[in-house]
Amino acid sequence: MSNQSNSRRRFLAQAGSGATLLAAGVAMPGASSAMAATPAVSAPSAPAGGFWPDGARLVISISMQFEAGGQPPMGADSPFPKADFPASMKFDPAANTWFAYGYREGVPRMLDLWDKHGVKVTSHMIGEAVKKNPKLAREIVTRGHEASGHGPRWSSQFQMSRGEEKAFLQAARDMVEEGSGQRPQGYNCNWLRRGPNTLSLLQEMDFLYHIDDLSRDEPFIEQVNGKDFVVVPYTLRNNDILLVEGRNYTPEQFREQITADFDQLYEEAGRRRRMMSISAHDRISGTPQMVRAWDQFLSYAKSKPGVAFMRKDDIARYALNSTLTLRESETI
Repeated sequence: MSNQSNSRRRFLAQAGSGATLLAAGVAMPGASSAMAATPAVSAPSAPAGGFWPDGARLVISISMQFEAGGQPPMGADSPFPKADFPASMKFDPAANTWFAYGYREGVPRMLDLWDKHGVKVTSHMIGEAVKKNPKLAREIVTRGHEASGHGPRWSSQFQMSRGEEKAFLQAARDMVEEGSGQRPQGYNCNWLRRGPNTLSLLQEMDFLYHIDDLSRDEPFIEQVNGKDFVVVPYTLRNNDILLVEGRNYTPEQFREQITADFDQLYEEAGRRRRMMSISAHDRISGTPQMVRAWDQFLSYAKSKPGVAFMRKDDIARYALNSTLTLRESETI
């Protein structure tokens, strides 16, 4: 989830002014339409523990953004102040070292953390990042995590024609599949900014779900091209790039915020299907102090009965086949 420095900083300012499941005592079995004004069709109610596999009460969905190495050589957002480079400068060495931390240290450290807790995550991979570090992409998949599409490079899809965007999506899918060995089932746009053709194209290309939606705390189904398409909502409120990089939260503040979010959703989960989304970027959450904060949170969440961690592709498949899944009558 990345963009040109100026637009990304504006976004931060505006937003801020699995086949695998682990549970505490739970194990997992083997074209956008115009926005309508009609309300959602509520899903049927169910007793506590009846919304998720094996009676899990609350599902936590973790995103691990694998973007490092896929950033543009100049103009990528970083903690460094804007500089007026001469025309002879073709890349920004300082900013590129910031991103290199993501694939040299960040992802490997987070992979060890996920293994420690038996958690499987969804990794949204930029194609160029995979191309630069295919061994790391393949290791992510080998260790049981999901490889998801995130564009071949940092570009704004809403500026593309339908044909351009289709080629862009195909490149994103093919680059991730070639490098990681896994065909992406889900997709995440650059800063969640979809265009008018994005959902229609994803449906046509047999993607299972997308995450570019903040409107619910549970997966749901909407209609795209007259067919069911799953939304596994993403997060900004539990997102390290917005909180830590954008607002300069300390690791302790980040942990406190996601813990408060967890506690509320865990309480609500006794009455309705609830899903908690959390986002970890390679060069941010992969730092030593942030991994320590994540470690503490995961230990706390796992101490609660019925907490499960699921990959987004597993969540989407379960939601698609569950009669309890909420179906929205509007497609945003």
